[in-house]
Amino acid sequence: MLGIKRLGLLAALVLVGIAPAAAAQAAVQPSQQDTQYLQAIHQVNLFEITAGELAQEKGQNEQVKNLGEMFKTDHTQLDQSVQDVAGQFDVELPDEPTPEQQNIIDQLNNASGEEFDRLWVTNQLTGHVQAIQATQTEISQGSEQAVVQLAQTALPTLQAHYDELVQLAEQLGIPVPQATGTGTPSPGGTAPGGPGTETPAPGGTTESPAPGQS
Repeated sequence: MLGIKRLGLLAALVLVGIAPAAAAQAAVQPSQQDTQYLQAIHQVNLFEITAGELAQEKGQNEQVKNLGEMFKTDHTQLDQSVQDVAGQFDVELPDEPTPEQQNIIDQLNNASGEEFDRLWVTNQLTGHVQAIQATQTEISQGSEQAVVQLAQTALPTLQAHYDELVQLAEQLGIPVPQATGTGTPSPGGTAPGGPGTETPAPGGTTESPAPGQS
């Protein structure tokens, strides 16, 4: 009889231990901030991989070619981490560029020589400033630790890319956009918050706004 009671108590303890863990697992839902960051940084990576390939193929400046190769490699690696984290939370990632990103890709495909180099560097500067801003926002406002850690890992890479771009832009006489605001962009649009939000989707414009990556 004592053995049966002890067995029942043991079973109860096991169930008590399992229940909170199962409940916690079922309750894990990424916030809107986390979800939008994963989707936005994934689209940044898709754009950067394509733009990197174009730089290697069409760049006239040797440094443009070199940066294109580096960006393609780094963003391919980063995107694998993004896909892994998104898979943990069943976040659906976009599989095509935003209309703005596609517009830039089309412009790059139609440009050549020095025109291509300047257009590529200008858009890379803008896109990386925006990606850095979105990543900093995720680090400060994200709620899911795995996504925040992803952003913390991405930030040094994005910043290193931006620093390289600034040096090249100065050599080529290209204006460098300055960071002035914060916010997480949504894929293919503007950051949550309506018309007052300054930051468009990373890599999603050919203009040089005051945004302010990877």
